[in-house]
Amino acid sequence: MRREPTEMTHRLANARTPVLKDGHLKLLTFNLQVGIQTSAYHHYLTRSWQHLLPHPKRQHRLELMGEVMSRFDIVGLQEVDGGSFRSGHVNQVEYLATKAGFPHHFQQLNRNLGRIAQHSNGLLSRLVPAHIMEHRLPGTLPGRGAIHARFGEGSDALHLFVAHLALSHRGRVRQLDYLSEIIQPLRHVVVMGDLNCTPEQLHGHGRFCASLPLHPVRQMLSYPSWQPSRALDHILLSDSLEADEVRVLDHLFSDHLPIAVDVKLPEACLNACLA
Repeated sequence: MRREPTEMTHRLANARTPVLKDGHLKLLTFNLQVGIQTSAYHHYLTRSWQHLLPHPKRQHRLELMGEVMSRFDIVGLQEVDGGSFRSGHVNQVEYLATKAGFPHHFQQLNRNLGRIAQHSNGLLSRLVPAHIMEHRLPGTLPGRGAIHARFGEGSDALHLFVAHLALSHRGRVRQLDYLSEIIQPLRHVVVMGDLNCTPEQLHGHGRFCASLPLHPVRQMLSYPSWQPSRALDHILLSDSLEADEVRVLDHLFSDHLPIAVDVKLPEACLNACLA
């Protein structure tokens, strides 16, 4: 199911677009686990209460995250809270956008537990999106989604997806099938987020790979953050986009590490984004 956030799209459309430095776009994706500090497997048990209750140090952690995010042009967020009791009624997407100085932000609420928890994806951007669409991804359990932001118009527009896929193989297959239908006719594409699978598992999904030759810029070990051994977080690029710099950032409290990529846009795509 697709939903178009009309109010946010109109508000963003009135903002001024910054100029990209040398045609490069600095991207970051981060599953921040709602600001819970995790540095060992036993913390999943001993600190599980923080998924439901507020913690006095959570705000300070968000401040440090915001300082890191301020170095980037576009940030994709997973496992952020939309302003419930556990986050101290702070919309973490909005807070990080303000802290990091992003003029545009968007929150996708995927699993609404009322006042207890507001499970969300988020997008922070210095570029003005021409259009944003929400996708409710299929699955046995509801609550997974993707944000689709288009920067520019026409065939040379940049299409950026922020996604958080299911834990189960069956669920991911259905969700990748869904995304494949959207991606297939597009030219310049970025898919970023916690995809809960390795590059090998992605390559094993023929339909997704056939829809567009998206490729991971490099296998980047991001999970678990305290001893990374699996590449579950990705920034996938279409062949039209070139990655100049790829890196995994330092531990920022979450059980995932942030992934950063410096992307060089082709001239036609750059002009479309800045038009």
